[in-house]
Amino acid sequence: MSPELINLLWQSLLETLYMVVVSSTLAALFGIPLGVLLLVTDKGHILENAVINKPLGIVVNMLRSIPFIILMVAIIPLTRIIAGTSIGTTAACVPLTIAAAPFTARLVETALKEVPAGLIEAAQAMGASPLEIIRKVLLPEAMPAIIDSITNVIVNLISYSAMAGAIGGGGLGDLAIRYGYQRFRLDVMLMTIAVLIVVVQCIQSAGNFLSRRVNKR
Repeated sequence: MSPELINLLWQSLLETLYMVVVSSTLAALFGIPLGVLLLVTDKGHILENAVINKPLGIVVNMLRSIPFIILMVAIIPLTRIIAGTSIGTTAACVPLTIAAAPFTARLVETALKEVPAGLIEAAQAMGASPLEIIRKVLLPEAMPAIIDSITNVIVNLISYSAMAGAIGGGGLGDLAIRYGYQRFRLDVMLMTIAVLIVVVQCIQSAGNFLSRRVNKR
């Protein structure tokens, strides 16, 4: 492989990491509170509220049901408003975040549901407020599962970012399409796949390590 292609591979890797870091951070910032809200407003929970829970659940399910490639095209006007353009790595972060946030919310909600009801009842018996229960019981107890969930989201975002490259998002997906597929360069395609596999393995290993470190059980 020529030095030029190696340089392109490195640049594409940096673009992919940029998209994944930005979108996963935003997805966590929006998705974790959303997942908490979905749980605590559910029937029989500490802040039961069907008026909030039902519409919120419908919106989350709607966003999760849209294939990513269709979502990217459908929200191009919104992407232009937010990012100022509809192509490039920064623009790709918009649909990546919108796709990942509801997915994160559902995973966090599932993780929080695993917290034993006895712990919540004990906190209520001691006079803890709903906010204190969320901060001191739900989130700490579910943290290992939440970290595992965020890890899964990041891995999914890597594959989504590769799809984003197919329509001008940049990154490794763009490199694989333009240099590997369109120019019939099998070596470029294989190298891109190898880099993606290494990145996914590193992220999964880091997530597993953090999950074990915060696990109090």
